[in-house]
Amino acid sequence: MGAITGAGLLSHAPVIMFPEPLRVEANGGRDFTLVTGLARLRREVVDTAGHDAVIVLDTHWATTTETIITAHADRSGHFTSDEMPSELSRIPYAIPGDPELAHAVASTGRKDSLWLTANDDPHLPLHYATLNLWSHLGRSGVPWLSVSVCQTATTEDFLRVGKALAEAVAGLARNVLLIASGGLSHRFWPLSELRERMAGKPSNILTAEARAADEQRIAWLEAGRHDQVITTMPEYHRHAPEGRFGHYLMLAGALGGSRCTAPARRYGDYESAIGTGQVHLWFDRPAEGWTG
Repeated sequence: MGAITGAGLLSHAPVIMFPEPLRVEANGGRDFTLVTGLARLRREVVDTAGHDAVIVLDTHWATTTETIITAHADRSGHFTSDEMPSELSRIPYAIPGDPELAHAVASTGRKDSLWLTANDDPHLPLHYATLNLWSHLGRSGVPWLSVSVCQTATTEDFLRVGKALAEAVAGLARNVLLIASGGLSHRFWPLSELRERMAGKPSNILTAEARAADEQRIAWLEAGRHDQVITTMPEYHRHAPEGRFGHYLMLAGALGGSRCTAPARRYGDYESAIGTGQVHLWFDRPAEGWTG
């Protein structure tokens, strides 16, 4: 029997890929804890987890008519972001995959009448919501699979996809880490202002209301109140969470949905990325399981 042995709601903000001198300059003289937090997460969790695969719920991979999981044996090449080619350019990557796990996820989804498919098209692009975190947390030989965030999905759809992921993992001899790669509130400063708003201090979040909504959800997750986050999604949508918060909702669905009581540990501070809310939260699997 396999298991999801750990899960994280992690930021992939492009600043984590900038050279340290540029980060320190942008942040007023000290590094972003979005970077130092990932380094600590790697030391304390990822390097000691003994996991067989990582599944990334990728908010930059927006599909429309289905949810897709990558089924490649490996993905390799060089990545340049079409969004930020001046900052993320020609980054080499060699990421092993796990076709058996991908097809098990898709098969489980079909049994539950989900539009969930596996895809190994060699021309399928990689997105930096996967690449950035793999660059910090990837380990040699450990497969990383990406899952799209379907832009037409509802909260219930996302939860059902997460449930299918967990059921598929349970049917295989895999210990899997699940990463919801994305931010919290996700509106940016206008172009004419954003270069003056590069620092990570929370006062740079676009609105005080968005900051309050983010901080409330962080507090709920640190208390293990996944039910509160899920039931208040209509309210939170007013602050445009990244990917309609589908990355978190799929993670929550895999951990038991509203019944999950696992508390989060924070790795670093709540920080701004040119107006958007960012944080690293990690959930350890309790001895009694995700739902107690």
